[in-house]
Amino acid sequence: MTIATEYTPPKVWTWDAENGGKFASTNRPIAGPTHDKDLPVGKHSLQLYSLATPNGVKVTVLLEELLALGITDAEYDAWLIKIGDGDQFGSGFVEVNPNSKIPALMDRSGDTPQRVFESGAILLYLAEKFGHFIPDDAAGRAETLSWLFWQMGSAPYLGGGFGHFYAYAPEKMEYPINRFSMETKRQLDVLDRQLAERDFIAGDTYTIADMAIWAWYGQLVLGRLYDAAEFLDVTSYTHVLNWAEKIDARPAVQRGRMVNRMSGAPETQLHERHDASDFETQTQDKIGEKS
Repeated sequence: MTIATEYTPPKVWTWDAENGGKFASTNRPIAGPTHDKDLPVGKHSLQLYSLATPNGVKVTVLLEELLALGITDAEYDAWLIKIGDGDQFGSGFVEVNPNSKIPALMDRSGDTPQRVFESGAILLYLAEKFGHFIPDDAAGRAETLSWLFWQMGSAPYLGGGFGHFYAYAPEKMEYPINRFSMETKRQLDVLDRQLAERDFIAGDTYTIADMAIWAWYGQLVLGRLYDAAEFLDVTSYTHVLNWAEKIDARPAVQRGRMVNRMSGAPETQLHERHDASDFETQTQDKIGEKS
């Protein structure tokens, strides 16, 4: 690792648009749209605007799990938001999520369309709407929500902290990598201790807490995030790894990972999803540049 030169903050911070890093071209210190662009609307009541990042995967996994239970009202259109191109700053997207982050959902099943943004809020909204993957009893619900909000509060240290400085920053810096590696490993230890005594995060039942946490920490220990599995010694968290593998084997999870995915093998990429048959006919290995 290189030794960073000492930085003295100015009295007033100003935005340097050329500050480097993978996402420098899309990060900015102001909100609101940069251009006018309406969002497409498909045939289903649920319209999802997303990308298969961990936060996006949470929602598509839940929707596919609901459909696997035979809940036809959970059918959805999933539209691709290319964050590298700045799609999240289009006027239509900002109307659905003023924070310009994926995923964002519009539920058009009622008299008035309802927007829902923030991945944890979408999970809770859909679980309550359809009555699945969240316990009915007060104790089970409280435990599930505690772990759901744990994920929402903890993952920024993994993604924006560890992932950014380990994988995306323009240069390797020892202090932030060490700082966020320590916190990431502490969080993995929290999960490992929790899963040592139960099958799923909140108890004996698979819930939205598992879906939310698996999308980040499960995929981390499966070696899919930041090319950091060896660096973080993820195989030492045996209970987390066993749990992650168990969830990864679920067919609905495998489908959910494919939706709005733009990387990996072409047969695993389903850029848009409008019907269950799309998994068989519309993946990139079948349509290629036509998408």
